[in-house]
Amino acid sequence: MRYFLLFLCSCFIILLSGCPQQNPSQIVRAQPLPQDEYIQAYFNYNRAEGANYTDPYSKQERLGDNLEEIIINEIASATDTIDIAVQEFRLPKIAKALVEKQREGVKVRVIIDNTYRRPWSDYSRSEINQLRDREQFRAQRGFDFIDINQDGKLTEAEIKQRDALVILEQANIPILDDTADGSKGSGLMHHKFVVVDDNTTIVTSANFTPSDVHGDVTNLDRRGNTNNLVTINHKKLAQIFRKEFKMMWGDGVGGEPDSLFGLQKPQRDFSPLQIGDNTVRINFSPTSPTKPWKESSNGFIAQQLKRANRSIDIALFVFSYQELSNTLERLNDKGIQLRTLIDPSFAYRNYSEGLDMLGVALAQDCKIPDDNNPWDDPISTVGVPELEQGDNLHHKFAVLDEKIVITGSHNWSASANYRNDETVLVIDNPTVAAHYHREFQQLYDRAVLGKPQWLVERVEQQKQQCPNL
Repeated sequence: MRYFLLFLCSCFIILLSGCPQQNPSQIVRAQPLPQDEYIQAYFNYNRAEGANYTDPYSKQERLGDNLEEIIINEIASATDTIDIAVQEFRLPKIAKALVEKQREGVKVRVIIDNTYRRPWSDYSRSEINQLRDREQFRAQRGFDFIDINQDGKLTEAEIKQRDALVILEQANIPILDDTADGSKGSGLMHHKFVVVDDNTTIVTSANFTPSDVHGDVTNLDRRGNTNNLVTINHKKLAQIFRKEFKMMWGDGVGGEPDSLFGLQKPQRDFSPLQIGDNTVRINFSPTSPTKPWKESSNGFIAQQLKRANRSIDIALFVFSYQELSNTLERLNDKGIQLRTLIDPSFAYRNYSEGLDMLGVALAQDCKIPDDNNPWDDPISTVGVPELEQGDNLHHKFAVLDEKIVITGSHNWSASANYRNDETVLVIDNPTVAAHYHREFQQLYDRAVLGKPQWLVERVEQQKQQCPNL
């Protein structure tokens, strides 16, 4: 733990020293990119001309696409059904949009992860103070979000205006979580998708939270975690996601424990879909470890990576799956140009595949995990983006040859592969890929790449302390 804190603190020192706060008026804006007719891509860090809005909660001017508003606009188009599966739901304007559609007769259903089933306003101050550090920070931030006048007390009016789960509950919108299968929740219900009228599907890396979309209302310097979102208009794709939703829903709230989450779901295999000029491939997690690896989502991602002929750009919250690193090493040996960004809080942990790519292994108690495989021919085009302190790189995407996109909710980890309910989406289209490539480039242009000095020193110190390495 001491070494991890050293790594993390050193990383943030690097980030903060090289990341002066930028005035939005001084940021160079790019020309808007064309959108595909069927698949549109959006980013809350988008720097294109016209991509700015006023955060509805902090009233702060934000650069980027308003992901919440995009979701609300799709909800507003519903005439029959709206199904939402998202790990965490805390955005009140989306909740109010759902309430309005239910009043119009639209059938609305919501699935979330059981960890986030409790409304923020349900926590007392004393209870928040007794939580573990991470949970305490999250609950306190939720309390502050609802506390509009910041007087330390939550009024009924504030709760009705800002607590998204209370808004849904008071409108009797059914909310189901992953304990509906009779378990305590074996993994994470980590999906982040919306299906409207068996016609439109939204797939995003963002949870429905202020921090994943807009930023922190109590820290106006924060811009929020970097996230992306695609809207896809295609009936067959919507039906595939609706079927995934129905397996989890079962007979609904209060019914029999017939919901299927995690490994209880059957193996699902889908043929590629042709959507206009796009070819779309879908894979859902998890997959049993007893199944061949190539049938899993990480195996699916590996097969997609092998399609690259020139370049692969990767932006990930977590990268901890060894076989994917091994796949990339083989591609690097073939001359494929690789560039990778990983969130600072995960990039330098001893299990991070970013370390493998840099040719580094970090020991714990003078032992290196057996499955670590530092590259024989390491690369320096691996690093961490410069973000405001408290913001995370929350993307889970890769761009191949500037024409193929891998995206969705799926982190490149064992948990995502074998435990969590996840989505992997692959889109073959240079028009869509151009948006993701530009998002990657603007993060890469302001990134700390290669081995930071503190990491070099730590490796040397490790060699002295652990002569058996």
